[in-house]
Amino acid sequence: MSARGAFARRCALWGSSLLIAALLAGCAGGSARPKPAELPPNVALVGVRQAWTARLPAIAFPLQVSVQGKQVALAASDGTVVTLDAASGREAGRASAGAALSAGVGSDGRTLAVVTRENQVVALEGGRELWRRKLVTQSYTAPLVAGGRVFVLGADRSLTAFDGRNGAQLWRLDRPAEPLVLRQAGMLQAVGNTLVAGMAGRMVGVDPDNGSVRWEAPLASARGTNDVERLIDLVGGASRQANVLCARAFQASIGCVDTSNGTVRWSKPASGSTGVAGDGQRLFGVESDGRVLAWRADTGDRAWIADHLHWRQLTGPLVLGRSVVVGDSTGVVHLLSREDGSPLNRLSTDGSGIAATPVLADNTLVVVTRNGAVYGFVPE
Repeated sequence: MSARGAFARRCALWGSSLLIAALLAGCAGGSARPKPAELPPNVALVGVRQAWTARLPAIAFPLQVSVQGKQVALAASDGTVVTLDAASGREAGRASAGAALSAGVGSDGRTLAVVTRENQVVALEGGRELWRRKLVTQSYTAPLVAGGRVFVLGADRSLTAFDGRNGAQLWRLDRPAEPLVLRQAGMLQAVGNTLVAGMAGRMVGVDPDNGSVRWEAPLASARGTNDVERLIDLVGGASRQANVLCARAFQASIGCVDTSNGTVRWSKPASGSTGVAGDGQRLFGVESDGRVLAWRADTGDRAWIADHLHWRQLTGPLVLGRSVVVGDSTGVVHLLSREDGSPLNRLSTDGSGIAATPVLADNTLVVVTRNGAVYGFVPE
């Protein structure tokens, strides 16, 4: 592992054995960061215009934006939770978790759920608090709200189910503890009547009714000589096409699994730390050095590489029309061709950095910045 790769890796980690002043100081900026690639003049090959903006407090946690129909649910670090109309940007609802957040937002269009830094999962509805429950571990993954339940993936990759109306704990699935965990969102989503979670380097299918494990599919194996190098957790942001779910193991690999039986279709080495997106033909992802890659969805063979965004600290990708959309740490949103990765357009925000993977809602591209600015872009 290169020195740059090792530094980026440890800054994404959280573990009691690493909580020392020297490490925290290093992650705060004690080591030189590679200079982002210079951008050439923008040539807009696809027409996009800014339709609206909205404002939240600052965002300094691993925000996951929830889209339900025409509404977008977002949250800020201070506990503010807002629902916006995607077409107009108008506020459709606002609530507060009453404490700083470590994860969110999960939503089924009615109930919203977040996790606080005090390790409490909080359910909200109609601007009021429904319930809150104490967790036995931290969580950096937005709760999954589905089927009248709220599912929480812990930082230790335990999985807990709560009743969506009253917060009663329904079941809990524990796994062998890992020495280190990622301080970023893990993989948690529903595929049909199976709850699929990332646990270490495995994609695990769970019965949502009782927490029993239906199947396990390994996407990566531990390697290296120390706890940091052996960390292989699955990260948030998966691509689903029918029953096939594709995901990334942190700094190790990407792969696709048939969730009907837990069979691994393919797995390939990859060195990124953000999620993936797909269109049925290709799978798209970002490597830690800023290269954007496309793989064939059926075999995992590499389709193309775009290397003009080196070291720009990119978000996970979004597939949008003929484009693959990624945001960067300078607040620029890049639209790349799905066919070959070439630039199609660039969109500017407030310059504070993009805080979450961009999303599509009601034909509107929604982007959120670290300073809490929310932008809606639409085709021209």
